[in-house]
Amino acid sequence: QVQLVESGGGLVQAGGSLRLSCAASGRSFSLYAMGWFRLSPGKEREFVAAISGGGGSTRYLDSVKGRFTISRENAKKTVYLQMNSLKPEDTAVYYCAAERGGSVVTSSHAYDYWGQGTQVTVSS
Repeated sequence: QVQLVESGGGLVQAGGSLRLSCAASGRSFSLYAMGWFRLSPGKEREFVAAISGGGGSTRYLDSVKGRFTISRENAKKTVYLQMNSLKPEDTAVYYCAAERGGSVVTSSHAYDYWGQGTQVTVSS
């Protein structure tokens, strides 16, 4: 069993930055791929970024490439999402998720554990 707790959300002006953190409890954190998803009103949950268990492989949503960076510190059981050059359309609740197989996948259905989410609001 893995429990995930996100933090770091908030209100920021367009062009600003935020760093989200996701702290995990449980064993074998390094075996899990980790992903970030987001949900905004009127939209379906959207894949944002994912990273393999060892950190050597990553994937991003096209619209965040070059602006967002996913990383992890396995010793701290924490995954991060550095978000730069934020836009109003990035406004959403951001969720982290863990995938037991360790594969970098974009489908939310592949993920086994989810956090409660953290709100990110970008003002124009």
